[in-house]
Parts: sequence; structure tokens; C-alpha cells
Amino acid sequence: MAADIGINIWINEERYEKLKEAGLADMAEEVLAGMKRIQIKCTEEQKDEILKKYPSAKFDASTTRTIELLPRDVKDKIFEIAISKKSTGPDVIEEFLKS
Repeated sequence: MAADIGINIWINEERYEKLKEAGLADMAEEVLAGMKRIQIKCTEEQKDEILKKYPSAKFDASTTRTIELLPRDVKDKIFEIAISKKSTGPDVIEEFLKS
């Protein structure tokens, strides 16, 4: 049950402050032109469940191995769970799927 699939969440200044408060600021990686992101990991099973629940979402299997096109409110909820759990691992997605 490898967790090599990700959900990218872009980090603005407000989110970066929350990451710093949670001690997770070092997990934000600079990607392009000063824009930062964190990547929440999920398992193959969690990916399948997310894609089933959100038909507009897509999985990029060929390059990034990330789930794309999730609704903003979904990413906001995932981000909040990551902050509360102080984690970017599959446990975040597990809790999200239960809610």
C-alpha cells in the first residue's frame, strides 16, 4: 500500500502562516516563481475512492502521479486536516474520506 500518489495544494501567504504555526513550513516546496505547494500523499485505494467521489477530478498517471481538478472546498478541507494532524501523509486523506 505505497503512498506515492499526491494531491498538490498551493500555498498562499495565509496558508503559509498556518503551516508555520503548525511547524510544517519546511514541507512547503517552492515550485515556480516563488509559488509554494505542499503535497498530501495518498494510497492507490484512497485515490480510487476520491476519483469515484469527485468525477471532475483526474489522475495524472503519466507524469506527476497527482490527483488534479479537485474542487477548491475539497482542497481547503484537506489542507485544514493536514494542519490539525501536522501531517501530509495518507492519514490526512483517510480522515478526509471519513468526513
